Amino acid sequence: MFDFRIAACSLVLCLTGCEALKGPQAVTTSKIDGPAVFAAAQSGQNAKISTGWLSEFDDARMTKLVMEALKHNNNLQSAAHRLRAAKEGTIIGGAARKPTVGASTGYRRSGGENASSSASYSLSLNASWEPDLWGRLRNSDLASRADYSAALADYRGARLSLAANTARSWCNLVTAERQLDLAQRTVISYQKALPVVERRYKAQTLRAVDVKFARNNIASAERTLRSRRLSRNDAARVLEALLGRYPSATIASSSTLPILSQNVPAGLPSELLARRPDLQAARADLFASAQRAEIFRKNLLPSLNLNGGLSNGDSSIRRAFDPNFLVYSVAASLAQTIYRGGALSAQARAALERNRAKINDYATSALLAFREVESAIDADHSLSEQETFLETEVEQSNLAEKRALDDIALGVEGASFLEYLEAQRRAESARAALIRLRNLRLQNRIDLHLALGGDFATR
Repeated sequence: MFDFRIAACSLVLCLTGCEALKGPQAVTTSKIDGPAVFAAAQSGQNAKISTGWLSEFDDARMTKLVMEALKHNNNLQSAAHRLRAAKEGTIIGGAARKPTVGASTGYRRSGGENASSSASYSLSLNASWEPDLWGRLRNSDLASRADYSAALADYRGARLSLAANTARSWCNLVTAERQLDLAQRTVISYQKALPVVERRYKAQTLRAVDVKFARNNIASAERTLRSRRLSRNDAARVLEALLGRYPSATIASSSTLPILSQNVPAGLPSELLARRPDLQAARADLFASAQRAEIFRKNLLPSLNLNGGLSNGDSSIRRAFDPNFLVYSVAASLAQTIYRGGALSAQARAALERNRAKINDYATSALLAFREVESAIDADHSLSEQETFLETEVEQSNLAEKRALDDIALGVEGASFLEYLEAQRRAESARAALIRLRNLRLQNRIDLHLALGGDFATR
């Protein structure tokens, strides 16, 4: 089994070096094709990361519901719109490195009661550009692209989280349905036992209090039945909301829980965590904060601005728009802030501290990811072993319940109704616990895939 503690320590050591500040490859490209990147977030390898793990549960219905949720869920649609907004931010970030061009026209008329009136027309075309002497504008561009990479990772994370929540809700619905079915069978069982107890009471082999206990059991089972029906209906509503169906009340459950078709492979590579969306987003945020720290540092350096323009003005509208009468101007300015009370230096130091905080935040997130994976793997082994023992418990308690009722029905000497009640209680408790435990195993396996950021193989 892979030693996650060693891997976690190695990762934290790497974070303190320069490699952590290189950022994701996506932010260093010169062009971002928004539609192509957005489509890639929903297909290919990213689709496998989001939903490839569903095949382990051997439940076609669950897989179909997850795909429906990914298509219709309102929260995921909101995340998609935020991703598109972040993509537009990359255009804004890159625009500062390009010239700004503006044009204007004007008309003016003047005169008075005792003076002749005159009219003038004007046309001007202006352009300005700030050469990126120190790379400050490039830093700003890279920071906006890193923000987009973080938003893209958040979108992938939203898809994975929605898939996991839908799978969880389906398992919860099936569990609630099975618990409801168990409650119905328990009521029937108690109702069948009552005539036996009443007959033995008439034969004076049981007491009146035993009859009261039997009727009490039926009332308690009926109450449990209604409680579990409420839980089943609530679980259905939760799933419908994720699917975007609510309040149609059209979801139907299944009588069997999904079955895990494989065990957790031994020796999972730590590199799988590199695809985890929240860590990808944190890495992009770290890279963006490093770029912004550079921006504030370079704000202390002089800036160069180049300005040029073409203009004309004449009382004749024809000449105002005639290129032969245009006047041009070119100017350059070098600006340097002398004194602002230490504000610029303070901003640079604050940005550097924010970058250092991001490094620690990323290290914390990485360690949390390793802990979640290790805990989920440990729980998977433990729950599997518990299920083996609980199956034996259910088998034995069912036999004990049947034997106790047979002894009472046959009038076996020494047969105790209280003994039968205890056998009933243990049998019902064990059956309900087995349903819960199997659901817990499924939930834990889903948590493991969330912690890993996908299935056991896709990178």
